[in-house]
Amino acid sequence: MLERSPQGLLLPALTTAHSHAFQRGMRGKAQRRHASTSDDFWTWRGQMYRAASALDPDTIYAVSKVAFDELARAGVDTVGEFHYVHHAPDGTPYANRTELAERVVDAALAAGLRISLLRTAYFRGGPGRPPEPGQRRFCDTDVDQVLSDVERLRALYKHNPRVRVGLAPHSVRAVPPDLLVPLARYAELHGLPLHMHVSEQAREVEECVAETGKRPAELLADLGVLSSRFVAVHATQLEPHEARLLGEARAFACVCATTERDLGDGLPNLGAMRDAGVRLCTGIDSHVVTDPFDDLRSLETHERLRTRARVTFVPEGKTPAEQLWYEAAWNGALASGFDGPGSRIVIDPSHPTLALVDDDVLLDGIVFGGHPGLVTGFAPST
Repeated sequence: MLERSPQGLLLPALTTAHSHAFQRGMRGKAQRRHASTSDDFWTWRGQMYRAASALDPDTIYAVSKVAFDELARAGVDTVGEFHYVHHAPDGTPYANRTELAERVVDAALAAGLRISLLRTAYFRGGPGRPPEPGQRRFCDTDVDQVLSDVERLRALYKHNPRVRVGLAPHSVRAVPPDLLVPLARYAELHGLPLHMHVSEQAREVEECVAETGKRPAELLADLGVLSSRFVAVHATQLEPHEARLLGEARAFACVCATTERDLGDGLPNLGAMRDAGVRLCTGIDSHVVTDPFDDLRSLETHERLRTRARVTFVPEGKTPAEQLWYEAAWNGALASGFDGPGSRIVIDPSHPTLALVDDDVLLDGIVFGGHPGLVTGFAPST
């Protein structure tokens, strides 16, 4: 996996399989609270809605370009963009309904990335609740509008090998059960990636049980939504039996460690997911920090925190470092609809971070002690 060359150390480029690029504009703006108030995911979400409401086609391109440039410098060559800012702030579609999606794709390509544009479906504010004002520009009135946009985007990019188009029901909060089925059927019919926030928050699970009598992954399994193209984003509150449902379908779970830490989401049971055969990958999500090295090693270090143990898994035929890099590079690309990494990155072997690291544990040193500053660029294509 790790190769030496005259340019430096070569490794497969990384994928961040879950991104909301516009949230890069929030960096540093949601890290304070008044002493008399509490702060959690739900209060942060209000600030995120205000940031989303200020976007127009030019600013969503500009913010996305900053986010994607930073990913490229950090060793990422592929992004799965979970795109849900579709319309004007009052919910009125643009004359070109997919204008904002196209501007995000333009930004990724300009930054040199491959992109899987995951057109998100959003219909409600929660079970029995209409969309909140801050959600209106995310929402459509029916499935046909969503699928019409997906058809347009697929036609627009069908000859571009650097672009994939997928579907993303936002969550069980935002998409009622009867609308999940036609979205999943369309994705299956056309072989598209199908991504969805799953069990990120305890309240999401509680509301799903109250509405359907089932936890989110149980509901998705019963509806036939789970498959080898399905990506459960976060999966933070997953129970072991739900992990088995994902594993039986050969589904992915995309863990977004830096964002989950920032939002106080909790620690997913990664051991249960590994034991169940769930394919793990990583995502940057909110762009609170751009460090794909941290994202990938957290698939092990966060499990150490949860279990109060060290070296929590022993992969067959690989070292833990090799497995973690494989998950962030290959699994991430597969989850995003690509066949594998699109390029290789160059690591500077003379960087002070790698001083005193023995050759036989060099990848271990990169994975568990590395950072984007090690990356000098992408290797030329051969």
